[in-house]
Amino acid sequence: MTADHVALPPGADPAGLRRAVARAHEEFLVTGCWPSGPPRGVVRDSWQRSRSLGVDPDAATPPDPLPEAELRGYRREHPLAAVLPVIRRLLVETARDDDQVAAVGDGAGRLLWVEGSPSLLTRAERIGFAEGANWAEHAAGTNAPGTALALGQPVQIYASEHFSRPVQPWSCAAAPVRDPGSGAVLGVLDLTGGDHIAAPHALSLVRATVAAVEAELRLLRVGGGSARAAVDGPARLEVLGRDRAAFAWAGERVELSPRHSEIVYLLSRRPRGLTAEALEALLRTGEAAPVTVRAEMSRLRRLLGPLLASRPYRLTAPVAVDADEVRELVAGGALRHAMSRYRGPLLPRSEAPGVVEARVDLECALRAVLRERGGADLLVEWTARPEYADDVEMLQAARDALPPGSPRALMLDARLRRALW
Repeated sequence: MTADHVALPPGADPAGLRRAVARAHEEFLVTGCWPSGPPRGVVRDSWQRSRSLGVDPDAATPPDPLPEAELRGYRREHPLAAVLPVIRRLLVETARDDDQVAAVGDGAGRLLWVEGSPSLLTRAERIGFAEGANWAEHAAGTNAPGTALALGQPVQIYASEHFSRPVQPWSCAAAPVRDPGSGAVLGVLDLTGGDHIAAPHALSLVRATVAAVEAELRLLRVGGGSARAAVDGPARLEVLGRDRAAFAWAGERVELSPRHSEIVYLLSRRPRGLTAEALEALLRTGEAAPVTVRAEMSRLRRLLGPLLASRPYRLTAPVAVDADEVRELVAGGALRHAMSRYRGPLLPRSEAPGVVEARVDLECALRAVLRERGGADLLVEWTARPEYADDVEMLQAARDALPPGSPRALMLDARLRRALW
């Protein structure tokens, strides 16, 4: 990396640079010629590529978003999914606390995960900086993730250095992630936000996170053959909005019985396992005996085979659970994304104490954060779900968040009156 890749070196005048680059941007778009002075060479080269690729500088959002269902499957298969906890710990937590957005993209510029400050996530979505969007240079013009991938090097883009005018209020810093064995680019890490993202420390943080991610990928390769193997290994359990959980593993996908749904979910939460007595206590709604649990486990073992072990009862492979993913998104401040993945209550008809506790915990976490940070749209979306149609507290919160006289507010008033009768 050269000094040319740093947007605001020490002593630079941010406001003056923004104005000078904006003038140069307009002159370049009108004449195709370069004025004297800014921008940096790395930005000039990117503007030239963007223009040659036919990027529209006034486009509101990048084209070609990936459908959500396809995105979910693609993310599960991507090597960077295996190191997402490292990225969240080092980059996303900082972004959430410092009014920033952190993004993980693939090697072609497709954004796979976008998390961070809730208020900034909402604003970022308006320019198409969202999960599934394509931010390669050919789609979005000059920007840190796309330009870092084009160069194969870390880079910052400050404000008016963006080729697309709608993106010019933002600044970003990004660096590519490489496979520790082959050196091939696997993806890109990015921080996006205000002018402070153009300062040298932001790029240093991104580069440090990339170094940690590549070290983790190296460990995964040594410990399990490859990072891809680590991604392929976990089974997947879907319990939200379903009375019968969907369980996928080793290329198979089955719908579990209600009792087996409860058992597999409870075991997924306790990797060290449960005795028959402990599992029975989490399942018991009456005076069922432990032998009943043992009979269920015998039937479940015929279905799951070596994935289920005993003494204590436990799952022998990691299990990714959709409820846990929603909980992580809520903790990361990605409320809009959490809501899009929250398909409904966890095993809604289950009365097993261990399941009921988990279901209430997740709902309470969602409700608390929505009341505090969700805004009118997400609050109204919550109350529009049939299972929460009579949630008086959230109906009132949604009503209070809407301006007086709003048609939606009047409808909520009517629903509140009905719910309180």
